Amino acid sequence: MYKVLLIPFGFIYYLITSIRNGLFYFGFKKSHSFSFPVICIGNLNVGGTGKTPHTEYFIRLLKKNYRIATLSRGYGRDTKGFIIASEKDNANTIGDEPFQLFQKFKNLIVAVDEKRVRGIKNLLKLEHRPDIIILDDAFQHRQVKAGLNILLSEYNQAYIHDYILPVGRLREPRRGAKRADILIITKCPKTLTAIEMKSFTIDLKLTEYQKVFYSYVDYGDLIPLNEAAKSLSINYKSLKDINVCLVSAIANPKPLEEFILKYNSQPDIINFPDHYYFREKDYELFNTKFTNLTKQKVLLLTEKDATKLNFEKLEKIPVFAVPIEIKFHSLANTNIDEEIINYVKSY
Repeated sequence: MYKVLLIPFGFIYYLITSIRNGLFYFGFKKSHSFSFPVICIGNLNVGGTGKTPHTEYFIRLLKKNYRIATLSRGYGRDTKGFIIASEKDNANTIGDEPFQLFQKFKNLIVAVDEKRVRGIKNLLKLEHRPDIIILDDAFQHRQVKAGLNILLSEYNQAYIHDYILPVGRLREPRRGAKRADILIITKCPKTLTAIEMKSFTIDLKLTEYQKVFYSYVDYGDLIPLNEAAKSLSINYKSLKDINVCLVSAIANPKPLEEFILKYNSQPDIINFPDHYYFREKDYELFNTKFTNLTKQKVLLLTEKDATKLNFEKLEKIPVFAVPIEIKFHSLANTNIDEEIINYVKSY
């Protein structure tokens, strides 16, 4: 019932976003293009569709042969302007997701700037400029006209079944998907069949130039993050006999929770808002939960959340990260790796 009351506000938001997109479409507002490979990864829905894990996938695909830079706004950071990540930075100065990328990829140029055009121009001024720039979460940043637009949408929360804010979760009308060159349907079941993919693709109503791919989440081996964890030999199967506390500050923690529940039937689950930064009271909560436990205990969290953790405040609690890996379902006629590489080679 309450959504009916939101319809007038949704109509206003629809008009505003449509007018804004129209101004770019008809040239009243300028979009900057570059004679240089710029890949934009984004979504229509608010919330997590897996942009950072997919960004990592493309970095791994291209890093052997190209010098790569990522550029994002740096959501949640305490700073402003253009910054290239260095050893002095942390999640507070550049944002949790950029800092995660900086920690994982040694030769990656990680930059943040709320003004993407300025950020790209600054990256191209570097003495050792990148060969490719990947824009993270910039699909609605119309000031940049990327050479390759990749749109992500969750399998179980697809934009084609959603509505504009605040009635639904869409940042702009569904027709915005037409700007995408590639659509990736994320968080699909591992058992998704060719028939199911074909049916879903029909519902997407793609244009003749668009291609669609289907990805799913896989989880890598547990990563020990502190000395207390490194002293233990723990894998997912051994979690059944352990007290598990699962902490997450991500947009959609359900897939992670479902995965851990396969190995531990009663984890203590603590969820925070996306991009949340842990406070003193949170560390007190974590330590209190573990104080009276006699059985072996571990704290699990995502790699993104690990970038914001102060390990000194966790006393002797073993902390492990649950790494996310992106994999793609096989398609008969096309391959996403080839699509990305061919785009880059076109320059």
